[in-house]
Order: sequence, then C-alpha cells, then structure tokens
Amino acid sequence: MPENTLPRGNETILIVDDHESIWDFLIDALSELGYSVLLAENGLDAVEIYEANPNEIDLVLLDMIMPKSGGHQTFLRLKAIDPNAKILLSSGFVSEEEVADLLEQGACGFLPKPHRLPVVLAEIRKVLDAPGVAVNG
Repeated sequence: MPENTLPRGNETILIVDDHESIWDFLIDALSELGYSVLLAENGLDAVEIYEANPNEIDLVLLDMIMPKSGGHQTFLRLKAIDPNAKILLSSGFVSEEEVADLLEQGACGFLPKPHRLPVVLAEIRKVLDAPGVAVNG
C-alpha cells in the first residue's frame, strides 16, 4: 500500500513494547503519518507515562509479554487509572484465553505479531474512530 493511501492521524499513541526493532518501526511509521508517539519499554514505564499525561494519550498499543509488569497486569493498571482508556493488545505469543479475557474487560482489539503496517494502521484508525467515550477530555 503506497504511503499516501495509508490512514493518517494526529492523535497521541503510547507504544508499550520491549523490542527495539518493533517500536523503532512503529514510531517511524506513525510519526510519518502525523501521529504523536510516546514510548514505554515496559509495563511500569507505561503506567508512569500514562499517569503523567492525563487526557493526552488517545490510544495505547500494548505488547502482552514484557519484563517489569507484563501486558495483562499493565492493562489492568491502565484501566484502573482510566476506565475509558483505549488499549489495543499486541503479541506474537499469547493464549487465546488471555486475549479473550482482556477483550471482555474492555481491550479494543488484538494485533498479532509480526506487524503488517497497513493492518496496524487500519486497526488503530478503527479504534480511534469508534463511537463512544470521547478521548482527550
């Protein structure tokens, strides 16, 4: 898909992933398309960044398997801070039961790794454009 047909945005996305190759790719791609991007390399940092930026983060892209607070625990902590947080799960190695459990608890979707940029961008736009609770305020 040519870059000029990829969905663009201006929202702020918090990427939570411990693999530099993953977040490097996502930060570059999302920034090129107009998004503001924050990075947390583990779950503890994600919670800290989310708390430090109230009402500024429109979407969290959360890896499920990380050191210092895995994805499940991080998801629950973020939802405790903000029950309306839009969180998109991501992993290459996670059980269907765990994903289903978090989807039931309010996760907005699941992106399997390896990431394909058009799929990631389409899912991000779908979540951000979904009706419901207003983000950023």
